[in-house]
Amino acid sequence: MKLIFKSFLLLLLLNSCTSSKKTGQAEKLVSEISSEDSDFTIAFGSCNRQDLPQPLWDPVLANRPDVFIWGGDNIYADTEDMEELEKEYQLQKQHKAYQKLLASTPVLATWDDHDYGQNDGGSSWEYKAESQQKFLDFFDVSESDVRRSREGVYHSETFTTDEGSVKVILLDTRYFRSELETGKESGKRYEAASGGTILGEAQWDWLETELTISNADFNILVSSIQILSAEHGFETWGNFPTEVERLKDLIVSSKAANVVLLSGDRHISEFSATNLPDLEYPLVDFTSSGLTHTYSDFSGEPNKFRKGEVVSDLSFGLLLFDFSNKRITMQMRGVGNELQQELVETY
Repeated sequence: MKLIFKSFLLLLLLNSCTSSKKTGQAEKLVSEISSEDSDFTIAFGSCNRQDLPQPLWDPVLANRPDVFIWGGDNIYADTEDMEELEKEYQLQKQHKAYQKLLASTPVLATWDDHDYGQNDGGSSWEYKAESQQKFLDFFDVSESDVRRSREGVYHSETFTTDEGSVKVILLDTRYFRSELETGKESGKRYEAASGGTILGEAQWDWLETELTISNADFNILVSSIQILSAEHGFETWGNFPTEVERLKDLIVSSKAANVVLLSGDRHISEFSATNLPDLEYPLVDFTSSGLTHTYSDFSGEPNKFRKGEVVSDLSFGLLLFDFSNKRITMQMRGVGNELQQELVETY
């Protein structure tokens, strides 16, 4: 149903970011918007250790999402042993609270390095084909699905309601990714390379088609690693600057409506945004990480695109869609469904 705006406070939130958790003490944030007011709700998250407590599934379910999206590192199983990988997937699948989610909510996913099988792994990972099949097994992907015979786990699905539609496009940032350049600057693991690829040509061609033919009211691009934030020296699209520019150009040239980026990996949550020529709205990269463990000692890092503050508590992301007003309320939520930070964008 349509969003109901209960007070003037909401008007002050539009196109702004409000924070409840900086790098220090938190303060209570009360939002006027919840999933009950939403035409369509996406929940997503990343960085989930199957052997740790998982306190966020009940809060996720409390928001009654129409779909849940795994953003990668869905389990931690850096291993060449495919039997061990399957065992760790089964441990996660048997988690009682996660089973409740599976029983009630469609689940989509991409992977990151730790469920791919190799820390910071890319195209040279020897067991990537075998790992792909275990990933697809975990998500009960049918044997006739194109992902069973195609390299890479990239995938898209469109969700249509009476009010509007959302297309979810899941990217594979592992299977084709070129080797990373070791950082020369102190404290930075990697640095920008002069060439290389993240998606590979086959996936780029697929993505161009998916965006160009999309008639959805909103298009959600899911990347396991951050796209906009590029100064921290860890894994990011920024290690391959030509790929970042190629993606920005494609978003504009495809004329796909209202594109939003989702990412994970970092064990922190934050909003990043930039304005592109010929794009009528800010391009937002909503990072949500992690579900079971975080960068608890986080003390700050540069990100020229950051909106609001970094959240370093356990966190999952929500996107609440208002189709009639072309608006998305993006929220970070934590243990007890506490609202940690919120960004509202009108498209």
